Amino acid sequence: MTTPDLFDLTGKIALVTGASRGIGEAVAKTLAAYGAHVIVSSRKADACEAVVAAIRAAGGSAEARACHIGDMAQIETLFADIEAAHGRLDILVNNAATNPHFGSIVDTDLSAFQKTVDVNIRGYFFMSAMGAKLMTKNGGGSIVNVASVNGVTPGALQGIYSITKAAVISMTKAFARECAPMGVRVNALLPGATDTKFASALFHNPVIMEKALTRIPMNRIAEPDEMAGTVLYLASDAASYTTGACINVDGGYLAG
Repeated sequence: MTTPDLFDLTGKIALVTGASRGIGEAVAKTLAAYGAHVIVSSRKADACEAVVAAIRAAGGSAEARACHIGDMAQIETLFADIEAAHGRLDILVNNAATNPHFGSIVDTDLSAFQKTVDVNIRGYFFMSAMGAKLMTKNGGGSIVNVASVNGVTPGALQGIYSITKAAVISMTKAFARECAPMGVRVNALLPGATDTKFASALFHNPVIMEKALTRIPMNRIAEPDEMAGTVLYLASDAASYTTGACINVDGGYLAG
């Protein structure tokens, strides 16, 4: 008896944003390892090309496409190019995010507020809308939004970022309800503390690190690769009846 591989992504076209480093890079490499052709996207084309080269060196299939999801024109161009080149999209991982303000919520200036909202809410929203429309042309697909445990319990000195991640959780559920009849599943990953350049200001500070570890039952922060398995599950046929789920991958942080 042959056991079916529910995680096989052969023939799938996957788009991962913020994929030049950190969680996005780990996800892109994992999806490629399981057979997907991965479109590696971030603001800087050269950084994307480095990830593409690593994927190809490992025997995978990938291409680079620069896109700043805080820019609506760039989002529209990205999806037009993907449709022209591939005619389909099966998997979308919304991972690109920004957090320009680290400090008291009452000191958040308009520029930092607007930038965070434009990328983390507006960007995710229209990436999801355009992605879902393209997916329905070929019978459906899977969208995975990278939110954060901060969307459930706001992070200290990360007010506006936490607010936008709470919006991503709500957005995930709203899209899941409306897109299910279209064959598009929409779920979210909620990473806990993860050792990425994005979070380096937090976790490379010994005082902040010590305090953070007291709230994590596993007593360590995650590596980016530890987030990729959940995204693989949500993107694959193993999650064929899973939509609207928001999965914590946080070492037990939210269990306390």
